[in-house]
Order: sequence, then structure tokens, then C-alpha cells
Amino acid sequence: MKRLLKILGVTLICVYSFNTVNAQTAKADKKAARSVETSRIINAKNYIFNANYVLPLHGGGKQLSGEYSVSVSKNKLVIYLPYFGRAYIAPMDASDGGIKLNTIHFDYKAERNKKGNWDVVIKPKDRETSGSKDVQLLRLSISADGYASLQVTSLNRESISFNGTIEEQKKEK
Repeated sequence: MKRLLKILGVTLICVYSFNTVNAQTAKADKKAARSVETSRIINAKNYIFNANYVLPLHGGGKQLSGEYSVSVSKNKLVIYLPYFGRAYIAPMDASDGGIKLNTIHFDYKAERNKKGNWDVVIKPKDRETSGSKDVQLLRLSISADGYASLQVTSLNRESISFNGTIEEQKKEK
């Protein structure tokens, strides 16, 4: 009887260990697949940064509700983000708050860093496009898992940062 209990105990330990190893392998496989997917959409310039948290230069961070994003494609950059902070020059139009930009003229540079994450720098070029007079530089730091932080540097406003995620941009119909 004691021998049977020992065999049963060893069998249960083996089954538990096997399940744990399988779960860890599945998790590692999902992480590797997400890393490959993230690399693919960054290299293809086909993604959307969805902001869910804002970190102004002064004051505390705020959870965002709503659809604030930066859409990047090969031939278009669309920014729709809120702004909390100090503006050095007030906009001429009172309804022109936030950070808004829609342009086809921009420089894009994406590089992998030593940790395997992505550093993306976007510079709008056309100063005549609405909104681009203020936006000087966008700096995205993207993890292999698709989590990202964005820092927006403006000409007439204090810098502001956002946290969020990236996802593949859906094809327009």
C-alpha cells in the first residue's frame, strides 16, 4: 500500500511538472509571436498608438477615456491627442485645443535598441500643414509586447508624454 501511494505521488508530481512546463512554453511562444508581430508592423509603418494615460510635465498623470491616438502609415501621419500643460502661445482658434495633425510629409526612423525594444522618431516636415507648426518631434519607445510610451515635443508648448499600446492599423475599405 505504501509503495502504491509513493508511485501515485511521483506520478502526480510528474503530471504537475509537465503541465507547468507546457504552460510556460505556451506563454513564451505567445510572447515570441507578439514580438514578431510588433516588429512586422513597425517595419511596415502600419500601426496605431492608442493612448490610455497622459503624463503632463507639471501635475499628475491622468487616465484617458476616449479614442486618442497616433496613426502611422507609409504615406500618412494622423495625430489626435489631448494636451494638459503650459502653452507659450495660445491657439488663434479656441476650438483648436489638443494636439492635432494630419500630414503626408514626415521623416520616420525606427531602430531596435540593446534591450530588443523599438525606438521610433517621427518629425513632421511640412510647416504649412494644420497643426504641424507646433509639433516638432514624436518619440515612441515600444516594447516587444506592444506597450509604448510617446513623448511629444512642441514648439509653443511644454513637452507631454503618453502611455499606451500599439496595434496593427486595419485596412481602409
